[in-house]
Amino acid sequence: MWSEEKTIQSNIIYEKLLKNQNFIKSKRIAIYLSLEREVNTKQILNYCLNSGKKCFIPRYDPKSRDMDCVELYSMQDFEDLPLTKWQIKQPLIDDNNRAEALTSGGLDLILIPGIAFTKFGHRLGNGKGYYDSYLDKCLDHSNSKPFLIGLAFRQQIVEKVPIDRHDIQLDLVLYPDQNN
Repeated sequence: MWSEEKTIQSNIIYEKLLKNQNFIKSKRIAIYLSLEREVNTKQILNYCLNSGKKCFIPRYDPKSRDMDCVELYSMQDFEDLPLTKWQIKQPLIDDNNRAEALTSGGLDLILIPGIAFTKFGHRLGNGKGYYDSYLDKCLDHSNSKPFLIGLAFRQQIVEKVPIDRHDIQLDLVLYPDQNN
């Protein structure tokens, strides 16, 4: 039953995203590759690749706790990606044949996962700090900050999450019950 509910909510969020003006005008988008417990991003990825948007996906380095975003070229490219020990599809760390987002033109928009979100853009991540570090790199590297969108199931929306000084507030959290 929960699997069916996640599909329904993921579809609602997908439809909301397609109507979002920041998403519509974005040409270079970083998209997380969803785990079972996260809003499914596969149809978002497919839409972006088929509509001419450049798609970048996270690549984590477990040895340094560093993350970058590298270009994904097609859905077949996505299907061919190996799995990490966390069961996340991603290019190999030593795969240097992919454009890195920040050094090849930056990002217009980043879709961000989380464990919990507030309606006002605060997020609780998985605790490793990959996204917080990457968002800092984005701010250091560019004159303009990418638009940050969290994707959340209605069950992930909470009143408060713990906030540290290094946490960057999201510009928008999309969830099924949101009025927009």
